[in-house]
Amino acid sequence: MKPPVSKFWISNPIHQKVIDLRRTHTLSAVAAQTGLPLGTVKTICRRSGSFVDNPALRSLFTLPAIQSSNSTALAVPELPPQHAQTGDKEVDAVLWLREIIKTGQAALIDKAMQAVKRIDTPLKELEDRYMKLLVSKNPGNWTVAFQTFGFADLDGLAKRSINKLSTQHAALSRFGSVAGLFANTPAEQFCLDTLAGLKPSKDFCDLDAGQVDARFNARPDLSPNTLSDCLHELGYWHDLYLLREAHGVGDPAREAYARKQYVFRSLGHIRAKTKQEAIAVFRYLADDDRMEDPETEGILLNLIGGAYQNDSL
Repeated sequence: MKPPVSKFWISNPIHQKVIDLRRTHTLSAVAAQTGLPLGTVKTICRRSGSFVDNPALRSLFTLPAIQSSNSTALAVPELPPQHAQTGDKEVDAVLWLREIIKTGQAALIDKAMQAVKRIDTPLKELEDRYMKLLVSKNPGNWTVAFQTFGFADLDGLAKRSINKLSTQHAALSRFGSVAGLFANTPAEQFCLDTLAGLKPSKDFCDLDAGQVDARFNARPDLSPNTLSDCLHELGYWHDLYLLREAHGVGDPAREAYARKQYVFRSLGHIRAKTKQEAIAVFRYLADDDRMEDPETEGILLNLIGGAYQNDSL
């Protein structure tokens, strides 16, 4: 068993300097700047626990486990009533079939897709007719034409509807109810408590990044130690909002969004432990469409610099 880390070890200013330097420098560079032997620098970094995945962060920023019995809150929808909406029988038929498809129920969707095959007029032509009907009934309001976009793409609607229903089930199986889904998670409450008292800017209603960073940096017990920690937490926020969006609303609280941005900025100064970790960050930037974010250049430079200067503990 490893000996416990003494209070002196944690509070020693030399050790803290080593830890701070190590976040942006190689072990050799830290040794040169502090005048300490390389072996001592390695020991300080290893015993600090500041350069391995943070288990406390991983625990807090994790969704509740799936409980299959909790998904029963979703009732099987009834077949939507059929009624005239436009006066065009074929257009109305497609509108009704779209309502059936939106239920997300595979059996109902299968029947709807079979019914579509019995409509003689091409769906694209019906989409054009639907747009003209809406425009004629709403003269001067050209925006109604947007309601017809995707009218003919029933396959795409079916895929989205099935995925939405599946996500709704997943949300309830984790949180038990819609109310539970939208209640503050422990992670969100942590953000609210940590950033309490900060005022948003007048221009964009966002919290000041410098103040946010200072507040979260003052909680090293729940700060990311590694790039993998960052990716884990960013995945948590993504999945949480995805589950909520399936039930209608997914916008995060200002404090939660500020935490997410704090973690994203952390990708720009935490050194990659391995080549695989650096690649995982690059893939996240590409897959999450964040290559154009203002912080991304600094993140990429951090990954490149780490590739040339990386050394192990």
